[in-house]
Amino acid sequence: QVQLVESGGGLVQPGGSLRLSCAASGTIFSIYTMSWYRQAPGKQRELVAQITGGPGIANYADSVRGRFTISRDNAKNTLYLQMNSLKPEDTAVYYCRLINSWGQGTQVTVSS
Repeated sequence: QVQLVESGGGLVQPGGSLRLSCAASGTIFSIYTMSWYRQAPGKQRELVAQITGGPGIANYADSVRGRFTISRDNAKNTLYLQMNSLKPEDTAVYYCRLINSWGQGTQVTVSS
């Protein structure tokens, strides 16, 4: 059974940075594509970034490209999302996804 646990969310001022982590267990982590999604109040959940297994090719939503970086440490079974130059519109609950499993989410609030 796949388990995903996110951490690293919090309150940050506009222009600030946060790094989210997602610890995975219960599967062979390194071979699968992993993703970060977010859901803001009243909005649909949207894909933020994903990274393939193997060569670790990354893709980003247009809204975060150039500000966010997704990465993975296969030795630690952990997925990361480095978020820089944060904006109020980045405020959301952030979730990691592996195959059809989701974490519980971590809240990111960008506000002065």
